[in-house]
Amino acid sequence: MAMADAPNAPDRKLRIAGAIVLFGALFAILIAAGWYAAGAWNAVNGPPMPTVGYVAMILGVLFSLLVGCGLMALLFYSSRHGYDDQLQYDDPHRYGDPHRYDAPDQSQHDDQR
Repeated sequence: MAMADAPNAPDRKLRIAGAIVLFGALFAILIAAGWYAAGAWNAVNGPPMPTVGYVAMILGVLFSLLVGCGLMALLFYSSRHGYDDQLQYDDPHRYGDPHRYDAPDQSQHDDQR
């Protein structure tokens, strides 16, 4: 171990320990949420869901995923093909400075009042 790496060694160990603790806490929350969801699912009384209900639920989930994936694909496509870039003018003298706001000349309006 080099002398330059020595001061950073405790920081690295602390970050790794923190990441392990964070992962453990999040995994425990996931297990608790799954346990609660399974208990709530089994505690519901009433008639069983018909096959049409399961089909509708599956189609709704698939449609939602399709729309979400499609919108993300459009987002990445537009970003990679320059549709999200700032507008660049070819000839700044033709269009003027797009960031400069020239207030209308008030002297013409004052004469008409």
